Amino acid sequence: MLRYPVSLTTEGGHVLVDFLDLPAHTYADDEDEALARAVDALTTMIGAYMRQRQPIPAPSAPGRGARTVPLPPLLVAKVELYNTMLAQRVNKAELGRRLRWHLPQIDRVLDVRHASRLDQLEQALAAVGKRLELHVVEEAARGR
Repeated sequence: MLRYPVSLTTEGGHVLVDFLDLPAHTYADDEDEALARAVDALTTMIGAYMRQRQPIPAPSAPGRGARTVPLPPLLVAKVELYNTMLAQRVNKAELGRRLRWHLPQIDRVLDVRHASRLDQLEQALAAVGKRLELHVVEEAARGR
């Protein structure tokens, strides 16, 4: 799971969220809503990095007691696929050839807003020498 550290600032009745590793920001009236909106801000920024063909930075280690915003699992797989493609210099056309997929299929599997199927992400990751693993963990009790 990729969890990006954030700083939270209360200003003028709003809670501001700033990401430490990416130039993404958002705000809301309370902390819970701000953190919920932060996932969308993070997703939007990752999509922008992909459109600009820039590597997506890994999250830095959060400081003690720091708040973090997790990427949704599907987006984690897309980020890993994208960064691996960049590192290996595999473009969309080459990935399409390896998978025998048409370009629109490649575009969808990399689209941060598209609800791709896990089996397609598994295939795409395998085509660049990676394997998708999924883990389910107990959620920490809320309010404790």
